[in-house]
Amino acid sequence: MDFPDLHPWNLSPREAVALQRELAGRVEGRDRLAKQVRLVAGVDVSSARFGAAVHAAVVVYDLDTSALVASAAASLETAFPYVPGLLSFRELPVVLEAFRHLSIVPDVVLVDGQGIAHPRRLGIASHLGLWLDLPTIGCAKSRLCGEHDQPGTLRGAWARLMDGADEIGRVLRTRDRVRPLFVSPGHRVGLERAVQIVLACGRGYRLPEPTRLAHVESNKLRVRQV
Repeated sequence: MDFPDLHPWNLSPREAVALQRELAGRVEGRDRLAKQVRLVAGVDVSSARFGAAVHAAVVVYDLDTSALVASAAASLETAFPYVPGLLSFRELPVVLEAFRHLSIVPDVVLVDGQGIAHPRRLGIASHLGLWLDLPTIGCAKSRLCGEHDQPGTLRGAWARLMDGADEIGRVLRTRDRVRPLFVSPGHRVGLERAVQIVLACGRGYRLPEPTRLAHVESNKLRVRQV
């Protein structure tokens, strides 16, 4: 894939926070997906928590055939520290490197991380959507901000994730009686559609199949390079 640079990466944490506030205003909340979504990319990053090496995997999953149709991976060294709320500045450079090696442009990108469910409304999924100029969805395993009730115990049950008066995501049960995931729009996807796509990607696991497969691949890359 080809895409222009959105901004430089040689920023301090203070500069990164200021940039997040600026970029958040460019995130589109209106759904711009086609009626039928077929190719869903999954993104996952693996690293030792405080190590310099970061490994990313991107897979493209065909919802119609339940097949993996493309994949790409990359590893980079990063100097950006591990700072809660600034994860994209540590992980996105290697994710973008993997996307540059991807042969297929997906309909939507599912990211293991936050979309607008972020204190400054610019989690890694939203940030990635701006870089790629593609619809993105955040599907995180844990909460970064906001408050919520517990959803019902069966697959498809959800509760609103609220930050004050703002609904910033849904706490979604993707499998009966397992811990829910935190789904939030990234860029150019509405909240209802984001939930629908995450559920459509379910193949019996807690994680949606595209991000589950990406998680497997990124961990393989990390282990091989230890």
